[in-house]
Amino acid sequence: MIKIGCAAYSYREYLKDGRMSYEDFIEEAYKIGLDGVEMTLYWLPSRESGYFKKLKRIALSRGLPISCAGISTNFCNPDPLERERIIKAVEEGAIIARELGAPALRIFGGYVPEGYSEEQALMWTIEGLKRCVKYAEENGVVIALENHGGITARADSVIRIVESVGSPWLRVNLDLGNYRESTYEDIAKTVPYAVHIHGKVSISENMKVDYERVKRILEDNGYNGFISIEYEEKEDPKIGVCKFAKYLLKIF
Repeated sequence: MIKIGCAAYSYREYLKDGRMSYEDFIEEAYKIGLDGVEMTLYWLPSRESGYFKKLKRIALSRGLPISCAGISTNFCNPDPLERERIIKAVEEGAIIARELGAPALRIFGGYVPEGYSEEQALMWTIEGLKRCVKYAEENGVVIALENHGGITARADSVIRIVESVGSPWLRVNLDLGNYRESTYEDIAKTVPYAVHIHGKVSISENMKVDYERVKRILEDNGYNGFISIEYEEKEDPKIGVCKFAKYLLKIF
């Protein structure tokens, strides 16, 4: 059965300015009636092991598995020292995900820098991820590469990266709102590689995600994991997330 969760990113303005803590986010998800939570790690007040264990305990007390942890990465940098820094960030992210009990760590590929080709950027990313999967396996955490624009704007490029790395510890976080051209064809191509999904309301300002169509695609491909709400609409997430969650829970 597909589960409906929510990413902490949905409440980013509240987390940024301190109106909401990660503990509050877990409570909000519980009140809404969601099936799990995703911990976007951008606004952590602490990186101490005890803090992550506390969050895991609170989530457990509310019956909410932590479906994924999320960090921001860009492997498309011509500076090898900067790429090394990103690999270390993935290692740290995998350790945090393990502490949280999250089975996956969401990452990004990156954007082609000026003066370089997409092929060069893809090679940097593949090379870096071949090293990252070692840390993923050591920590028992699957790296979930998101289709987040740049070199991952098209399904064929996402699949090429995953297959070139050639490890079961690298899979995909499929964002349903990030394929802007052949949206549903690219979603269908990517689902077999997906271990986690981001549910957006919209693909663009004038186009909403067709969740009846998405449901058929997911069922046809046997997807049985989380759709984690990543709310980016203008309405206050304290209102909008709840409404969107009710809609998804009804659909699925």
